[in-house]
Amino acid sequence: MRLRALLDTDALGLRLLGGEDELDRTVRGVMTTDLRDPSRYLSGGELVLTGLAWRRDATDAEPFVHILVQAGVAALAAGEAELGDVPDDLVLACARHRLPLFAVHESVAFATITEHVVRQVSGERAGDLAAVVDRHRRMMTSGPAGGGPDVVLDLLGSDLDLRAWVLSPTGRMIAGSKTGAPGLPSDTCAKLAAEHLSAARTGRRGPHRVPLGSATYSLFPVRSSGRSPQASRDVRESVLSDWLLAVEADAGDWPEERLDLLYGVTQLIAVERDRRDAARTVRRRLAQEVLELVQTGAAPAEIAARLRVAAPVLLPGLGAAPHWQVVVARVEWDGGDPESGPVAQSLLEEILVDPLATGPEPSDRIAVAHTGDEAIALVPLPAVSTEHDGSEAGILADLLLETVRDPLSAGLDDDGRVTLGVSAAVHSAEGLRGALEEARHARRVAAARPGRVCAAGHQELASHVLLLPFVPDDVRRAFTARLLDPLRDYDRRHRAELIPTLEAFLDCDGSWTRCASRLHLHVNTLRYRVGRIEQLTGRDLSRLEDKLDFFLALRMS
Repeated sequence: MRLRALLDTDALGLRLLGGEDELDRTVRGVMTTDLRDPSRYLSGGELVLTGLAWRRDATDAEPFVHILVQAGVAALAAGEAELGDVPDDLVLACARHRLPLFAVHESVAFATITEHVVRQVSGERAGDLAAVVDRHRRMMTSGPAGGGPDVVLDLLGSDLDLRAWVLSPTGRMIAGSKTGAPGLPSDTCAKLAAEHLSAARTGRRGPHRVPLGSATYSLFPVRSSGRSPQASRDVRESVLSDWLLAVEADAGDWPEERLDLLYGVTQLIAVERDRRDAARTVRRRLAQEVLELVQTGAAPAEIAARLRVAAPVLLPGLGAAPHWQVVVARVEWDGGDPESGPVAQSLLEEILVDPLATGPEPSDRIAVAHTGDEAIALVPLPAVSTEHDGSEAGILADLLLETVRDPLSAGLDDDGRVTLGVSAAVHSAEGLRGALEEARHARRVAAARPGRVCAAGHQELASHVLLLPFVPDDVRRAFTARLLDPLRDYDRRHRAELIPTLEAFLDCDGSWTRCASRLHLHVNTLRYRVGRIEQLTGRDLSRLEDKLDFFLALRMS
């Protein structure tokens, strides 16, 4: 379709602000973003929709527009809901780069424009299928009250006689048609998710055909933010978080028009996925704020005040949470790439959902932050029962991964690991620091086990680990200074990175090969650094006692 056609559709509420001479450009797709640099998700020819959340001041417009032009987008459409009129600096930047710019009236949802472009690009080649997409638009863009992805799947069933379901990467059912498509058995969901993740890791182009018993399923990836299959630099950045559309049909002999429609439907479902991610933003921010207070040693009263703010958001209508648990997760890839903190965050949010829960957003009592390669969940518990052995029940580590182990193992392939640690329930802000340390140590216990997907709980920790968070501060300072100050001083003078090297060496259980790979060093360089550590401290890192002392010093520092 041409850009000019967008202006002819009154329902889209578009007003041209510049680029009159470029309206014959072809639009090949649509993407919604508020990233400062969305280039990784662009493949060229898109109409880019933005709410301008990336803009902090007038200097931000020029680099943003430059990125879009370099990616070959067709045009930019800016919403007026956030800032009112589109800023002049953005108008001028688009004019300089000859990028057509539209203003989107605040009464028009981006989802309306998204579906219109999808319908024009992929659905109009067959009149009956285009009518289905048009009905999808009316239902999906009416907001959550319109029924979300379930409505789309109902229409696939009633209009095209296709039974379909939306599944999470762990095999949890997010949506399914209410007419003619009963829920899939949990083991079938898990197998389909595993097949989808395995196919994604091998780079096979969808849809993926999976025969199970007497049925054949076709799996279509549902990618957030309008990403094309080629847009991600590394499939591992998204493979453990993308949804999939499972259709009970063999798409191998489908005409191109029907395939195009299904891909269009996945884009409509992605709108719901983006809504879910937006809804999680507040909970993620709350978790991040609490985590920063705990890690910086803030006063318990300050942490308690922040928890009182978080509790009504996480436990609506139930007041303050009497108990909290901490869950720590880490996704590790051989070689250390790509950045795994956001991957672990999305994955932990999914793992902590009750596997029997359906719908796109049942996790409204989970707040997950990430720092570095680690994701940390703050889970409020409205009540904690006591087991027959006297221990308090809550999230149990050995049950967390029971239903998701097979799909995740397929997504991790032979170069990734997921490890989780779970703390005991604590009753107050004073206990959160200990709970965080406890969950981190439990994760280390899980990391020492064989297998791609492992978890450990607080019950499995040794006594010195349980006591570690409660060592008096003056003892902590004296112990860590004796061992680590010589290394810190040396790093300060020579930028030798001895402390990060020591941490990585212990994390890799003293494996020279794994540690060198993680640090991107030659083994001989690693041996030199470890030798320098031993020389400066008078310790021997081949001795268990000295390894343990360094381990404790790093954890208490």
